[in-house]
Amino acid sequence: MIARLKGLIDSLGDDWAVIDVNGVGYLVFCSGRTLGTLAVGEAAVLEVETHVREDHIHLYGFAGKGERDAFRLLTTVQGVGAKVALAILSVATPQVLAQAIAAGDKAPLVRASGVGPKLASRILSELKDKATVLGAVFQPGAAGTASATVTAGHPAAGEGAAAGDGGSPVEDATSALVNLGYRRMEAFAAVARAAQAQGEAAGVSSLVTAALKDLAQL
Repeated sequence: MIARLKGLIDSLGDDWAVIDVNGVGYLVFCSGRTLGTLAVGEAAVLEVETHVREDHIHLYGFAGKGERDAFRLLTTVQGVGAKVALAILSVATPQVLAQAIAAGDKAPLVRASGVGPKLASRILSELKDKATVLGAVFQPGAAGTASATVTAGHPAAGEGAAAGDGGSPVEDATSALVNLGYRRMEAFAAVARAAQAQGEAAGVSSLVTAALKDLAQL
C-alpha cells in the first residue's frame, strides 16, 4: 500500500494531480485545499490514502496528516464516499471540521458540493464522539475534551448551572454566548480556547468572560 509520495508535480487538474516519482507518474485525487499548495514542476510530498477496489486502485493525496486523518474519519460515515470527503475538506480545514462536529454546526459542511442538510446532520451525529481524533481543536487532557459536544437547544448557562442537568462548563458557556447572539461554532471555539488556558477547574462564568474577550479581538 502506498502511504506517501515524494516527487515533482507533473500536471494538475480540477481534483487531481500527477506526481512524478523517479520517472513514474502517480495520479492522486486531492482536495481543492491541497491542490492549492501544489505547482507544476515543483517538489511535493503528499500523504496518501490508498483505496483498493475490484475495478480500480485510487490514490488520495493530502498536504498533511491532519487532512488525511480527517478524510479517513469522514469516509466512515454512511453516505460519505471519497469524493464527498474531499469536497468537504476543500471548504473546511481539519480544525474547522473538528469545531463544527463538536459544536453541532452544519454550516461548514453544507458549503461542500454534494452535502445537503440531511447528510450534514448524519455526519455530525455519527462523528460527534470522534471530533478529537482530528487533533485540531483539543489537546489531550484539556478541560472539556471528554464532554465538549455542544448541541442545539442546550439550556443557557444559568439554567444548566441551576438545574444541575449535567452539562459541562464548556457546554453551558457556549450556550450562554449563543444566547448573546454569537454563532455556535465561533462561540464554541472561543470557549474551547478559554478552557485550555484556564484548566479543568474553570467555571462557566470565567469561561464566558474569557471567551467574550477573545471574541472582541477577532
